[in-house]
Amino acid sequence: MVKKILKNKQAVLGLLMILVIAFIAIFAPFIAVNHPEEIDPAEKFAEASLKYPLGTDQLGRCIFSRLIYGARYSLGIAVPVLFILAVVSILTGTISAYIGGGFDRVFTVICDIFMSFPPLLVVLSLVGALGQGIFNIMVAAVFSMWVWFAKVVRSYVLLEKKKGYIIAAKIAGCSDIKIIALHIIPNILPSLLVYFSTGIAGMMLMISGFSFLGLGIEAGVPEWGAMLSSGKAYLYSRPLLLIYPGICILFTAAGFNLFGEALRDIVSPEEV
Repeated sequence: MVKKILKNKQAVLGLLMILVIAFIAIFAPFIAVNHPEEIDPAEKFAEASLKYPLGTDQLGRCIFSRLIYGARYSLGIAVPVLFILAVVSILTGTISAYIGGGFDRVFTVICDIFMSFPPLLVVLSLVGALGQGIFNIMVAAVFSMWVWFAKVVRSYVLLEKKKGYIIAAKIAGCSDIKIIALHIIPNILPSLLVYFSTGIAGMMLMISGFSFLGLGIEAGVPEWGAMLSSGKAYLYSRPLLLIYPGICILFTAAGFNLFGEALRDIVSPEEV
């Protein structure tokens, strides 16, 4: 798998873009030249300089430093949310599809009910009930999106459990837990990795969109979506306040999408 990834130019490009963002997020305190939340009204809308490489915003905060820390906040929210979604969806989708029967029908009905509500509406309701905060927006994102991922996992398991090796394992006396843990999940995992890798980009865009709407992220937090939200008031006078975080979101989402698409081509069977 690793050799195939390294031979694929698109995968290598996407992986390099992801590593760049990850490096920036990890070493943000050493890369940033100023504190991201330090306010200096005297330096309001300052031009780019050695002290402020990309200038300052409406409160005199260093834009460059806020963008650097924004990588930490954006990835720090999107990746844990996607990990929780992966765990929840794999458990629920696999168990439902494997057991089948009435249990699976009830699970499908529950999923259909959840999917009838737009994720944005669910997030709005939950944030309104729970209040603002990074943790609350993570809970709301998981609650609003888990069924979409679970349905995908369920479809993979339904296809996998009909294959001959699963029937042979049952005849050989393997328990259901062993069949699920040692046979089904390992065989569908490559396809799920593709789905979840591209899902990170979508999750980042969704979190940024919520921040842009003023949901969940407190004012002043150097998160890219929140920076877009605060900069929209200066669209005509200071468009760079929107362009800089927009480029960061685009670069990161493109990296995950490029890698995910290339990974899909690698793990998918060749057409005869």
